[in-house]
Amino acid sequence: MKLASLFSGGKDSAYALYMAQQSGYNVGYLVSIFSENKYSYMYHTPNIFLVEKLSEALNISLIKKTTKGEKEKELEDLKDVLKTLDIDGVVSGAIVSTYQKTRIDKICNQLGIKSFAPLWGRNQTELIKEIMRNGFEIIITGVSALGLDETWLGRKIDDECVKDLITLNEKYKINVSGEGGEYETLVLDAPNFRKRLVVEDYEKIWEKGAGTMSIKTAILKEK
Repeated sequence: MKLASLFSGGKDSAYALYMAQQSGYNVGYLVSIFSENKYSYMYHTPNIFLVEKLSEALNISLIKKTTKGEKEKELEDLKDVLKTLDIDGVVSGAIVSTYQKTRIDKICNQLGIKSFAPLWGRNQTELIKEIMRNGFEIIITGVSALGLDETWLGRKIDDECVKDLITLNEKYKINVSGEGGEYETLVLDAPNFRKRLVVEDYEKIWEKGAGTMSIKTAILKEK
């Protein structure tokens, strides 16, 4: 069965891709939507241009599409891409967002293909620990929640980071996996990467209680 993976370069889409491959599926395409609306309900936007390098690291063909990011209309842009591909299904990294999952399911149903969400319904704390155990190297590239200040930008997700996220969940009820938009991530390395991504230059941008690690330069290095 040949799949396309909805891919942003963040931990959830990258781990869903990895799980699909581990289950024996042939993932023939990465599909990345470049949204002009940084508040898009559907698509991850920070540092999305790096999917081009990550595609090379994964050795999987990248299909890109730009959308204005208008609510609901942005789904048609995704559908337009998927219907051109010779695939049997789509894999996505949805965990708890019914908004995302139901809309992806609907598009797949309209196209007569399967929708796979291997992370769906998982315990968020256990999932993020599992991702780390499987050798994923991840940094936080965006924050927008109480308790997450500028010092979190660029922070590596490790055991100490997860403990802090759990504490913030208990205090402020933030989503441990960040799926509520509390934080955004970038995967630098994973078991299915042939090369690892190295960030060489970046700028921290902070305004109105939210911040982004805007990456200026990143390169691929042999592992």
